[in-house]
Amino acid sequence: MPDLRVGVLAIQGGFEAHLRMLRELGADVREVRAAADLEDLDGLVIPGGESTTIVKGIESAGLEGAIRAHHEDGRPVFGTCAGMIVCDDSHLGLLDVTARRNAFGRQLQSFEADLAIDGIGEEPLRAVFIRAPWVERHGAGVDVLASYEGHPVAVREGSVLVCAFHPELTDDSRLHALFMAITTSARGGAREGAET
Repeated sequence: MPDLRVGVLAIQGGFEAHLRMLRELGADVREVRAAADLEDLDGLVIPGGESTTIVKGIESAGLEGAIRAHHEDGRPVFGTCAGMIVCDDSHLGLLDVTARRNAFGRQLQSFEADLAIDGIGEEPLRAVFIRAPWVERHGAGVDVLASYEGHPVAVREGSVLVCAFHPELTDDSRLHALFMAITTSARGGAREGAET
């Protein structure tokens, strides 16, 4: 199979670190700034940054419909920090989750913590929380993969994976590798559907 084609929304925020990590994992990556950039992607990453700015950028670039179509086609989305907020039911509505902005506090309350995350192995992942949200509410179909102080901070619903922290700011690529595994599985399922 050819390399996975993964786009990283490059409107604002820390998209370059995601591009680098995905390249190291063997993905064919591109920056997404316009609807046409999404057309042949297998997966999409919505990075951290400032959620209001990202949402406005999506609207001004005419990307909202294209991102929703990407999701409706069953192609995976991975949202990190502000990307979690952008994916929630108050914004793009890609999963049945309500995220609370700046839930752990502002910039001065940024911190790191070791998290046990379902699906990436036994060893904890060092998570970097910067003005981080948490999941305030989630539907029954949402799997909680990790919590911090009783608040869900990594969840998955179908082809959408989101986390409240910045996995791209460490050398641990296991969460990106999980996203790529989800994307590989989705691409395989789409191919089987096309053949039947």
